[in-house]
Amino acid sequence: MPSAAVDDRIKSVPHPAPSVTGRPLLQTRLARSEADLRAAQRLRYDVFVAEMGGDGDMVDHAARLEADRFDPFYDHLLLIDPARDPARLEHVVGVYRLMPGTRAKAAGGFYSATEYDLTPLLRSGRRLLELGRSCIHPGYRGSVAMLHLWNAVADYVRAHDIELLFGVASFPGTDVDALALPLSWLHRHHLAPEPVRVRTLPQVHQPMDLIPVTPADRARAMAATPALIRAYLRLGGFVGDGAFVDHRFRTTDVFLMLDTAAMPNRRRAFHTRAAPGR
Repeated sequence: MPSAAVDDRIKSVPHPAPSVTGRPLLQTRLARSEADLRAAQRLRYDVFVAEMGGDGDMVDHAARLEADRFDPFYDHLLLIDPARDPARLEHVVGVYRLMPGTRAKAAGGFYSATEYDLTPLLRSGRRLLELGRSCIHPGYRGSVAMLHLWNAVADYVRAHDIELLFGVASFPGTDVDALALPLSWLHRHHLAPEPVRVRTLPQVHQPMDLIPVTPADRARAMAATPALIRAYLRLGGFVGDGAFVDHRFRTTDVFLMLDTAAMPNRRRAFHTRAAPGR
């Protein structure tokens, strides 16, 4: 469970999401109990399994929990609606899980390392943070819910003095041909610098540079790119070399990295509690 010092940096959000106007203010904090963790895993089940059709070795269909072996090593950042019943595991309406690099050895490595060779990041000597399992309850999408989670991530980054944020983000579906335009655009225009460029593991490498793209393709490529990925790019983020087709979750993953030192000045609002939504 999180230390009080870090958890104190993650405050209640100042305004309710528009879709829940009239309810108590939404709150962001780290999971503090087994009930909190189970509520996060319940939301993940509802989104990744029931909604998206995913599965996994530790998915508990009877209890409706999506879990994996990495969960005990992460801080689970929660968006909470106090009007919902914690006893029914309904109080968590948004989730992000976070693991500083200092825990990677105990965890047996980062989750991303199951898809990508992270050697360039591990050799960088930078302070790392892996983010993942981001999801929002359907009733809270289209509001500022993800913005609240990102504000809390910004607090966490400052509390841990993080330099590089990274993780995998997903396109829905496993038809790479249908994703050729956005994947090719990302590869041509947002590829990470060579010193920190990770690559998909050889046995699962899916090239992203699939078709020629021109500046005229930008609007269509971005329209076909999930909002979370676009948000990282607006903050100065980069992608790794190659995609990973995740048949368990029925997605196509790309590796995203954000170097806080290299962020353009106009986007440094990330460090003053402003960030994107999904």
